[in-house]
Amino acid sequence: MADRTAVYPGTFDPITLGHLDIIQRGSRLVDRLVIGVTTNPSKEPMFTVAERLAMVQREIAGMANVKVVEFDSLLMDFAEREGAAMILRGLRAVADFEYEYQMAGMNQQLNDRIETVFLMADASLQPIASRLVKEIARYGGCIAPFVTPAVAADVGAKLPAR
Repeated sequence: MADRTAVYPGTFDPITLGHLDIIQRGSRLVDRLVIGVTTNPSKEPMFTVAERLAMVQREIAGMANVKVVEFDSLLMDFAEREGAAMILRGLRAVADFEYEYQMAGMNQQLNDRIETVFLMADASLQPIASRLVKEIARYGGCIAPFVTPAVAADVGAKLPAR
């Protein structure tokens, strides 16, 4: 039987405890989990792709069946290249579901051999969003409840001294 591979795509700008929860739980469902770090033209990233790759690699160190790669293509093309049978997506709220449902439908039209699988975020992590983490940090708030200490340091290093 072939290995079951999933891809978990995102910008991870920065990677949060919510992302890590989905990665840890998703990695238990598949033989191989590929985290695809990409850019989103509609978002203004705090970190370069190389910085985000390094950050995610550091945070998943020790997870034997997880690897991190950069991609800049259609998600379904990336998934096909990685030999994935599924796309892993995390859901926090109803608003996420509406967007993700539409994306899953479009992706199915592009390649109906790859399924989209949704994991609900842990209830304690549902409010966490990278966009909000950056906003809190920019205004001098504490982001420790939302990211690892190393990521908090990475974010702090990107901000002007207050």
